[in-house]
Amino acid sequence: MMFSTFESLAGGIALALLSSALFVAFFRLARGPSLPDRVVALDLISTISVAIIAVYTIITDTPVLLDVAIVLALIAFLGTVAFARYLEKGVS
Repeated sequence: MMFSTFESLAGGIALALLSSALFVAFFRLARGPSLPDRVVALDLISTISVAIIAVYTIITDTPVLLDVAIVLALIAFLGTVAFARYLEKGVS
């Protein structure tokens, strides 16, 4: 499927915006004042990575990469749930 100039431009803009959001999330990961802030930033980084993979999949028309995005999203979800349970139990 060939894309017109508009779709290519929209994909490029989306990737640029997602890349800048990824940079801001990395900044929060490095400067986060507490551990929960850093974990939320790490979860945001994984979510943005899934979005970047999805946009790249649409631009290049390679649906195989969607499997990678789904696996990454599932692993990020499990990590978030594990950290929430850790915070709920507290440190003994």
